[in-house]
Amino acid sequence: MALILRVSDSSVIVDMLILAYVNNCDVGLALEGFERAGDYGFRLSVFSCNPLLNLVVKEGRFRVVEFLYKEMIRRRVELNLISFNIVINGFCKAGKLHKASDVVEDMKVWGVELSVITYNTLIDGYCKKGRSGKMLKADALLKEMVANKISPNEVTYSTLIDGFCKDGSVSAAVRIFKEMQVQGFTSSVVAYNALINGLCSDGEIEKALVLKDEMVASGLQPNLVTFNSLINGLSKKNMLKEAKELFDGIAKQGLRANELTFNTLIDAYCKSGELEEAVKLRSLMLDQTVIPNVSTYNCLIGGYCRKGNNEAATKLLDEMKDKGLSPNVVTYNIRVDALCKRAKSRDAVKLLDEMFDLGLRPSHITYNILMDGYCREGNLRAALNVRRRMEKQGLQPNIVTYNVLLKGLCEKGNLEDANTYLNQMLEKGLIPNKITYDIVREGMMEKGFVPDIDGHLYTSSTEKEVHTAELRVKDRSNMSAMVSHVFVLGENQIPNYFLVKSVGVSFFVQKSAIFSVVA
Repeated sequence: MALILRVSDSSVIVDMLILAYVNNCDVGLALEGFERAGDYGFRLSVFSCNPLLNLVVKEGRFRVVEFLYKEMIRRRVELNLISFNIVINGFCKAGKLHKASDVVEDMKVWGVELSVITYNTLIDGYCKKGRSGKMLKADALLKEMVANKISPNEVTYSTLIDGFCKDGSVSAAVRIFKEMQVQGFTSSVVAYNALINGLCSDGEIEKALVLKDEMVASGLQPNLVTFNSLINGLSKKNMLKEAKELFDGIAKQGLRANELTFNTLIDAYCKSGELEEAVKLRSLMLDQTVIPNVSTYNCLIGGYCRKGNNEAATKLLDEMKDKGLSPNVVTYNIRVDALCKRAKSRDAVKLLDEMFDLGLRPSHITYNILMDGYCREGNLRAALNVRRRMEKQGLQPNIVTYNVLLKGLCEKGNLEDANTYLNQMLEKGLIPNKITYDIVREGMMEKGFVPDIDGHLYTSSTEKEVHTAELRVKDRSNMSAMVSHVFVLGENQIPNYFLVKSVGVSFFVQKSAIFSVVA
């Protein structure tokens, strides 16, 4: 810093000094130089500030990014497009999308036009955030690009395809994929892989296989990511013969299967009860010098537990430890589940202490399995004690927890208590799923008990059915001021029951009752 004190006639030297520190990846000295330059009134330029911003973003020091950005504006450094893009990238990586949007507004004030890189960075930020309408914002940014006559590129489309697939909106991803092709872009392996994985996750394995053939026809070679996605999709559909054929085709493509490839197929064989095939694959894994990991052992241990061969499962557990692999939460969940299914929930609870001793924190799954075990044994008091233990650990009951307890209470005939838990679940903002509906329908309604629910239920029925029912109640009974929601409670999209939510009152009625009232 002594050099800075001797510089009085040119800020260029200070720029060069800071740049030297940045090039040497010495962010500490670079930041000190930046601060001293401000103290002595040297006016820096983007020549040093942009590389410094970039280095700070790479190191994940996002608070410093914000500090530098504000200081650059305060010191009247002439920011350019690159400066803004770096800052936006930093905020997006930090998940601070509102601040990234503020920078976009600053760009407009400075008269700096957004580029395709700016939009791609923002779209990527929203895609990685996912959920809560973020993908809608990402899609809106694509439309904004086009409206502003900025042409989306392959990165734009690939990012959106991947984002929609991970968000579970595969139909939207397909739309973007088709739009990409219409715009004349040759789809990349990355884009194909994202969509193939999305289709596989959505259970559309046939469409995924067609897309893989289309990929090959376009001159692109599937890579290991492609094969892993397809093997996973086939395995989920229990199409193990086809999955194995695809697995055998990996080597023919000059590729080498990895741990994920083997584990996916081993797990599928174990879940289908074909343990011999799973063990053969594990041997092949060793022959190809692919080292089994904890997930490999978990798959096999789970397979033996499902078969009731606890001796073989214990032997594998010991072998895993001998190999220097530590059991994880999944390993214990498998062991807890095996004991609970053998009506040994008391023994399973003891494993919780063992987990804590190893520094492992039981998950929602662990506790839910235990509660389900106790409920199956008719020991509701013990199940509720497990829930209290879970809450003491800082884990709040989720929808699965409530489903387990609701079912247990209904089976014991404690319908009033079940109704209390149902209300409690709704008060916490948890959205019931089909399992909840089945429990309420079979465990309560079909026994003549209509829940008194002070809340609302999410429907698994089509929106059209819901809106039609709602309109019929509103229009024909002239209750538009009273009835705010009508939700379908049914099976296989057939509305058997409706939950009518009016002002301060919610009640279930049968489909026939509703239509006889409004007719």
